[in-house]
Amino acid sequence: MSPSGRLQPLSLMIFWGMGMASERINCPSSCSCQYLEVNCTGQQLLEFPAAIPLDTRQLILAANNISYLPAVELSFLADLVYLDCRKNLLGDDLDFTFIGVAKLVYLDLSFNNLTQVTFSTFSHLLSLVVLKISDNPNLVAIEKDAFANNTWLRHLDVSRTGLTFLDTSTVQNLPNLRFLGLSDNLWHCNCSFLDFITWMTESNVHFPDADNITCYTPEGLRALKMPAVEAQLHFNCLTQLYKQDYIFLCLIGFCIFFAGTVAAWLAGICAFIYKVYTSKGEEEEEEEEENTV
Repeated sequence: MSPSGRLQPLSLMIFWGMGMASERINCPSSCSCQYLEVNCTGQQLLEFPAAIPLDTRQLILAANNISYLPAVELSFLADLVYLDCRKNLLGDDLDFTFIGVAKLVYLDLSFNNLTQVTFSTFSHLLSLVVLKISDNPNLVAIEKDAFANNTWLRHLDVSRTGLTFLDTSTVQNLPNLRFLGLSDNLWHCNCSFLDFITWMTESNVHFPDADNITCYTPEGLRALKMPAVEAQLHFNCLTQLYKQDYIFLCLIGFCIFFAGTVAAWLAGICAFIYKVYTSKGEEEEEEEEENTV
């Protein structure tokens, strides 16, 4: 073997060792790092870790006590595609938090304290495929256009939250959606929810744990599964009227009656005036004839 042949493996080992040492130096304390991955699971972190390598593709922050994700620090990780933040204390306002990680494909925010999802929460994640926001018991509102920009979204899980309503257009306009978790929520199955239930029965989306997608209110529909609820709501909403509907119909009827009465009164006055005018004209003509004779 030539001298150069002996030195080549040695040089590779030295280069590899220097690379590993550099990687260990750049790895945040209390975290473990390997090629393009930083794992900080279960380290009782209170804040977003510092000194994360800028070429990180996968960041795992699960099972910590982080209550805030800094948008600026996240934006340094421009190549990030996988972010796992489950089981933390994230809550309230996440708007514009992910503005700098547009390549993100996988995002797990389950088991946190999220309260709402607005258009600005995930609107910059144009490549997002998997989004898990389940097990956020304080999540009570998702805006109807919250996922309008997430057209690649394939997997969405909102199970076990405080949601009582979800607008049909929120998920209906996601062309690649194939998996939607909805179980164990506090669904309010009124007439406004009928369109969403109908969409569920007609779509090609898979609903895992379908037996636990049930109504919570009203009392008469509690624990009923969605297919049974659809038939019941069709009967209640399309064949029966609520109190406000009767009030509205009575107002319409009164308006029609009043308008008819006023129209008849005006017609009577016009007829009377016309009759008086014509009678007066006839009398004047008779007087003229008598004067002529």
